[in-house]
Amino acid sequence: MTTEQLAGTTVCMPALGESVDEGTITRWLKQPGDHVTAEEPLLEVATDKVDTEIPSPVTGILQRHLAEENDVVAVDAELAIISESSSGPVDSSPVPPTPAPAADPPRTAAAVPPAPATVPSPSQEPDTGSVATAVTQSSIGSTTEKLPRIRRTIARRMVESLQTAAQLTTVVEVDVTAIARLRAAHKDDFFRRNGIKLSFLPFVAKAAVDALAEHRVLNASLNAEVTEVTYYDHCHLSMAVDSEKGLMVPVIRDAQQLGVEGLAQAIADKANKVRTGTITADELSGGTFTLTNTGSRGALFDTPIINQPQTGILGVGAVVERLVPTRQDGELRIEVRSMVYLSISYDHRIVDGADAARYLTAVKTRLETGFTPNDL
Repeated sequence: MTTEQLAGTTVCMPALGESVDEGTITRWLKQPGDHVTAEEPLLEVATDKVDTEIPSPVTGILQRHLAEENDVVAVDAELAIISESSSGPVDSSPVPPTPAPAADPPRTAAAVPPAPATVPSPSQEPDTGSVATAVTQSSIGSTTEKLPRIRRTIARRMVESLQTAAQLTTVVEVDVTAIARLRAAHKDDFFRRNGIKLSFLPFVAKAAVDALAEHRVLNASLNAEVTEVTYYDHCHLSMAVDSEKGLMVPVIRDAQQLGVEGLAQAIADKANKVRTGTITADELSGGTFTLTNTGSRGALFDTPIINQPQTGILGVGAVVERLVPTRQDGELRIEVRSMVYLSISYDHRIVDGADAARYLTAVKTRLETGFTPNDL
């Protein structure tokens, strides 16, 4: 991250995550002449996966910026010079940033999933300060604003996904009354043990992940030429998370190894990291299947857009109590039941409608009959 020079310590762009080779400087937190301490945030950098703060490697005086705000800077390029003593002149004049290699020139457009108003892509980033500055104001109070990075990312990813895959959505209705009763009976004990609330989501996640073992075409990816498909023997579950900074899609690795309790803890952990801005770029990549809970904002169901290059994404609607006709011992009854819609959007280039229906039926059956107190 640093190289020693006569003028002091040169701060360089650190590695920002797997497959990330550059970042955009969104804000300098320290100016030439400022005193900084080791590990104190020096500047903010945005990538196509996440925004992050770059700390100072040493204690000293910031002598000079070697790149300016909005510059696109390659990993290992020079960012600033810090003198480890208070002596020496301070140079506040800007210096052009070190360019990226010629074969891969710096991009000046916003970086590209990962998060839905419907569904976020797996590489979405939070915006940590340079959000939406008004640039024009009309005579009646309307304003024109620059789109935040996260919205530009969503826009590009969503269009790319729709242009890449033949997307189709199938919906089923699920009776989750048994799970509602299970939650009511055990939620207090669960909270005492784990410090988190027991929602419907980890049950859905468990049913969704387990069903993928028998329906691998939905836990897969196609290559760009559509000549090969990779079927995964693990499930790295992408989870859409809402926050004040925007929607992102962190990944729960090897979700197939977790039970309901483990999934509940992992979901809470990833959500907390997103909302506190501590999620890393590596935690936002590598997903093989996505789950999005649009029901958390009251939606009954939606048609989520696939996170490329995945082949499927499961949408979870709001759980609502409704009067539902049931038949018991040959008699028709009207009962209050807890009901939810599940929607699976899939890549019709590789997944047939029958495949999607069979997968949803497997998830539905597990949710309606497959959970007991032993699962908690």
